Amino acid sequence: MAEGTANCIDILIAIILPPLGVFLKHGCGHEFWICLLLTFLGYIPGIIYAIYAITKY
Repeated sequence: MAEGTANCIDILIAIILPPLGVFLKHGCGHEFWICLLLTFLGYIPGIIYAIYAITKY
């Protein structure tokens, strides 16, 4: 149950501020920089990638 709760909170953070959600899950790796770039180019692509990056692992 704790994993599901943490995953829900991570997804909620990713919807509000996509790079922060990815940073909290993966650190300052390539996933973070891709998400940051996509968020600058458009907020919706950043959200989609952040949710993908968080749920991928």
